[in-house]
Amino acid sequence: MNTSHSRPAVKSAVFLTVSFSLAMYFTFAAVQGDFGLFRRVEIEAEIRRMEAEKADLEREVAVMRNKTHRLSEEFLDLDLLDQQARDVLGLIRADEIVVR
Repeated sequence: MNTSHSRPAVKSAVFLTVSFSLAMYFTFAAVQGDFGLFRRVEIEAEIRRMEAEKADLEREVAVMRNKTHRLSEEFLDLDLLDQQARDVLGLIRADEIVVR
């Protein structure tokens, strides 16, 4: 008779142990898993960083478009052309002295 009373207690203990283990596993996965809370925070931080990088690149593209437009045939900025010739080609005027 003692064995019949101990079996429900063992079954209950096993059930509680398995239930607790599953609950701990799913809690751990929800917090630190591939789709957990920590990963979500990392992804949101990466999104903010990439949006800032995108804004920087868009500003750089706008500057390059402006320079391209200023050097185009329809609108020629002689000052920018002179600056680019000096920087890229190393040109100087005859009346200038180069100090290095």
